[in-house]
Amino acid sequence: MNSRSDRIRAILTARFTPEQLEIEDDSAKHAGHAHRTGAPTGGETHYRVFMVSKAFVGYARLARSRVVHEALDNEFKTGLHAISLALKTPSEANSSEP
Repeated sequence: MNSRSDRIRAILTARFTPEQLEIEDDSAKHAGHAHRTGAPTGGETHYRVFMVSKAFVGYARLARSRVVHEALDNEFKTGLHAISLALKTPSEANSSEP
């Protein structure tokens, strides 16, 4: 398990047992952007995640984001710069809710 994407998938799968999980490396869209750790070459700094999990039932949108950020804390400490999250419960994913 070498790539950050693989590590993110493993962490989120273990913590949230998702029914659906999509992870996209968006780093190329941010190439050259300055941030506190510089703009490293090779990507693996910006991701987009769509996840459907029963673990989010009863959590408000902000609380869902917080628990995902907490789960990925070590990735943020080792070079993950930004993550865009779309987190839904199964009922939300099966309805027309945004």
